[in-house]
Amino acid sequence: MALHISLNVLINALFLFASFFLGLPIAVLFVECMTGILPKKTQKQQYSKVRPKVAILIPAHNEAASIGTTLSFLAQSENSAHLIVIADNCTDETATIAREYGATVLQRQDLLHRGKGYALDYGLQFLKSTIPPDVVAIVDADCIVNTGAIQQLVQKAHALNRPVQATNLLRPPLQFTHKDTVATLAFMVKNLVRQRGLQRLGLPVSLTGTGMALPWALVNKVTFATGNLVEDKQLGIDLTIAGYAPVFCEEALVTGYFPQEKQAKNTQKVRWVHGHLQTFLTQVPQMIHLSLVQKRFDLLAVALDLAIPPLSILCAIWLAMTALALFSSLFFTSSWITMIFIGEGLLLFTAVFATWLRFGRSYIKLQSLLSIPVYVLENINVSLSFVISPQKEWVRTKRDKVIK
Repeated sequence: MALHISLNVLINALFLFASFFLGLPIAVLFVECMTGILPKKTQKQQYSKVRPKVAILIPAHNEAASIGTTLSFLAQSENSAHLIVIADNCTDETATIAREYGATVLQRQDLLHRGKGYALDYGLQFLKSTIPPDVVAIVDADCIVNTGAIQQLVQKAHALNRPVQATNLLRPPLQFTHKDTVATLAFMVKNLVRQRGLQRLGLPVSLTGTGMALPWALVNKVTFATGNLVEDKQLGIDLTIAGYAPVFCEEALVTGYFPQEKQAKNTQKVRWVHGHLQTFLTQVPQMIHLSLVQKRFDLLAVALDLAIPPLSILCAIWLAMTALALFSSLFFTSSWITMIFIGEGLLLFTAVFATWLRFGRSYIKLQSLLSIPVYVLENINVSLSFVISPQKEWVRTKRDKVIK
């Protein structure tokens, strides 16, 4: 009898411990989302009428199918900016097409150092050898930049002397499934709603890769030349540590599309998930340590935000733990343990559903949300592959042609 009681106490303690470490990222996600879905304030910011000198860096690896569309939008709306395309280890017509749109083309060949970070560093080194701009903007070669977006980013970055991130969204491919729209919703949660929430709370936002602007004075504060799978996220972390936390510019919109082909989708998903998990393991302990040593709440906030795994992984962990708690309650654990996990699930569901109601229901059908369990289950293998064989090198996602 004593052994049975001791076993019950131990199992209850383990489940309580697990519920805390699961509940913390869910609670942070809930706060960010609930803050992010609040109606937008109509207050318009006024910046200096001085137009800073701008260079737009466009790293490109075999982007012949899409770079023409991207450059055409930029050439029409940002005619005063210096367009610089870094044709990085290209074997197609990327460089030729870029020149046709009047861009300065830098061709880089280095198979040992591959990835967007190295390409950006190459472009920045070129600018250092010329008369540097006041602000550098960074745009991917396969996206559409809304008219005026670069100007909004540049003005804000120049006025605040901070890095600025645009709203960066992905749309479903032309021939999409319900799972594609679920992925679109997850991306919206991450790149719009959570960013809005963090901005309103006065906390650092994430840099998300494209639609970024950086004052030239900050270029030497951090290192760009890395092969990090999620170099944009790491760049935002490094700038925050240096005292220049990124801010969000919701009005500036940059859009792209999820890839059509299944293999391309998987490549993209593996890079994002593995990159996030690697960043979590390496950066969260460091950020917590620095926040305590430097007495900086912003660093702790970054750590808590990084502790939120991709939504598919978070949902999968919650499903598994709730099922285990429910099963264990038949023999060992108290029913209130199961109720804790159910409560956490309600917070998670509320955050996602409220996001859909506020931002997604105009183009994401309600029945698509029924595909969330299938989407979650299909993504479990991506998480498991991180344990078995984590991706360490940057791998380009095969692009579809950009839709005008």
